[in-house]
Amino acid sequence: MAALSYQRSRLVRSWTHLERQRGGFGFLGGPGESQLEIDRRLIGERIKRLKRELDDVKRTRALHREARRRVPYPVVALVGYTNAGKSTLFNRLTRSSVAAGDMLFATLDPTMRRLDLPSGRTAILSDTVGFISDLPTHLIAAFRATLEEVTEADIVVHVCDTNHPDSEAQRQDVLSILADLGLGELAGEGLVEAMNKIDLVDPATRAGLTNQVLRNSHNVALSAVTGEGCGALLAMIDHQLESDIRPVRLEVPLTDGKTLAWIYRRGEVLGRRDDEEAAHLSVRLSEADIARLRHHQRMH
Repeated sequence: MAALSYQRSRLVRSWTHLERQRGGFGFLGGPGESQLEIDRRLIGERIKRLKRELDDVKRTRALHREARRRVPYPVVALVGYTNAGKSTLFNRLTRSSVAAGDMLFATLDPTMRRLDLPSGRTAILSDTVGFISDLPTHLIAAFRATLEEVTEADIVVHVCDTNHPDSEAQRQDVLSILADLGLGELAGEGLVEAMNKIDLVDPATRAGLTNQVLRNSHNVALSAVTGEGCGALLAMIDHQLESDIRPVRLEVPLTDGKTLAWIYRRGEVLGRRDDEEAAHLSVRLSEADIARLRHHQRMH
């Protein structure tokens, strides 16, 4: 859809060579104009069909996300500039074999796999499309169905290519696109920075990255190829999920045994009092799990 939008905006230039064939009466259109209108109409119809397909994709993924909310697993999304090594890191962390290539938009559909964390907690890791500089508005619209996975994630991991000469400029591009998606607040405490490809940098740059990690608890230096630092990233994700836990009071009908079992499995029950109709629980739960329960529980 993005390619067609780009092409349609340049159709006028594409057919200027046919304008020389215009008739000599002044008011008759030449074959160039006719072909231009046909192409513009065909491209417009194709874009409309693609938009309908994208709407179907959005609805399907919304249903998938709704199903995941009922499953007790937080979602961790990888984002970053194209070719930063997201898919390679994804394969390393999940022991998968997702295609990873040094090319633009090698990943288009979000891929999800189980992620086992050091504490024994399980999460879902999502690999997303790579960003580029000055991403056009119509391109963001075309990829929004893919990038919606980022907006639904519990934790976003920004994978940076530390070996690239424009690494900082790429980082700012990614943060700008996240802001366009309504995730500007992630640039603060909510974003984990995974500084990738430290196996390729010189010793001086590596020392600087080490100091940066020591100054910022949300930064980690790693190599997706060698595996160095990946354990530290998993520990950081684990800690961030743990720090997201807070105490809440819940009222669950005694007839809803499935929800009660889910709460005991996912949270730490601090106290319980039952009456004739409901169980009154004091529980420590993560913000993500609280949001999942909010769909069908009354909270105090």
